[in-house]
Amino acid sequence: MKILTTALTSIALASSVSLANANEISVGGKNFTEQQILSTMTTQYLDGLGYDVDNRSGMGSAILRQAQENGQIDLYWEYTGTSLINYNDISERLSPEETYQRVKELDAEKGLTWLAPSDANNTYALAMHEEDAQARGIATLSDLAAAVNAGEELTFALNAEFYAREDGWRPLMEAYDFRVGRSEVSRMDTGLVYQALRDEAVDVGLVFATDGRIPAFNFYVLEDDQGFFPAYALAPVVRTETLDANPELAQQMNNLSALLNDATMAELNARVDVERETIEDVAESFLKANDLL
Repeated sequence: MKILTTALTSIALASSVSLANANEISVGGKNFTEQQILSTMTTQYLDGLGYDVDNRSGMGSAILRQAQENGQIDLYWEYTGTSLINYNDISERLSPEETYQRVKELDAEKGLTWLAPSDANNTYALAMHEEDAQARGIATLSDLAAAVNAGEELTFALNAEFYAREDGWRPLMEAYDFRVGRSEVSRMDTGLVYQALRDEAVDVGLVFATDGRIPAFNFYVLEDDQGFFPAYALAPVVRTETLDANPELAQQMNNLSALLNDATMAELNARVDVERETIEDVAESFLKANDLL
């Protein structure tokens, strides 16, 4: 009887250890505002659901990806274009849907599962002051091209990298069939582009779609109606082994992903970068507002 009791106790202890390990989740994040918000939000959310969460944000992109492939990070938010181009060396131009499906398939072979993508796409974009865009009737990049070709004098601010990239400024002009002279384009650091556009030193500036300065400075992002820019849709990526051990995790993270889009991420980023709220407060208030905490 004693032997049976001891055996049952051992089984119970083993089960409890297995359950505890299944509920341990390491959440990673990159070293910029948007990623820090997401890793903090995910940590708070999963902690509220009863997981034992270890937040390891602030990593470089390549290091973070390697840590996940090596099993040191269970979950983090990645951009489809980053995985496609940087981690899988695919240069083929694909639609957003094709990009997601391709990285989902390629990364599955590496033991990684892409969950449902959000509607947040942190890609390159061209922006104008909202009032100026409305006054000129420019809502899309095709509208912008038409305005330039009709003789409207517009000035542009771009970062130096985009100006020189093989998939940057010149191919963009070719894709939309317009031409802007060198004298109408100023090349500068990314941060200065936002300042120049805010101060109306230029008419059009290169931005990142979810940057918090877009709503803060009343910028209007022109629609890339011909799909020139690569898709950088934001989605949670989880080690497949972690999902197997935590079968409810996929739906739980999909619930969070469904709440995110460009406007939401830009607002959250602005609260940190412009309004100087803490990342922890911004993450917590968002979760509470959406009944996830």
